[in-house]
Amino acid sequence: MFAPKRILVPTNFSDDSDEALKQALELAKQYNSKVYLLHVAEPISQCTVDYCSDTSTFRQAEDAEIRKAREMMQEELKKFSEFQEIEVISDIREGEPVQEILKEQEEKGVDLIVMPSHGKTGFIKRLMGQVSEKVMEEAKSPVLLVRH
Repeated sequence: MFAPKRILVPTNFSDDSDEALKQALELAKQYNSKVYLLHVAEPISQCTVDYCSDTSTFRQAEDAEIRKAREMMQEELKKFSEFQEIEVISDIREGEPVQEILKEQEEKGVDLIVMPSHGKTGFIKRLMGQVSEKVMEEAKSPVLLVRH
């Protein structure tokens, strides 16, 4: 029987991501697993078509984005206080979501990825569906897609 020991949960802080995290925590409790919670921040562009911000302003914006993501991650974990005994290691990466999820899987030796089948609505829903689909195609471990 498959008993995952390292579970990766990519999050975009949506309700669908919360449901995936809840499912992962329930599995972790059942199998005494470790959970890796990952948020991939989109890179902030220092330049637009006709303007570049100075380096200090750019770094402040990046730092603010990471701080906000860390706060949101803590808020997300507070929603599941009944799973406090489970070891959850959170990480924030910057880059292209599929590639960063796969890197995290490789680096942490993840044996199960639990993620929403899609996120939010409209364009974002289709985009997250594409991320989930690409992760499923390229992941070296099983992927559990959670519908909400």
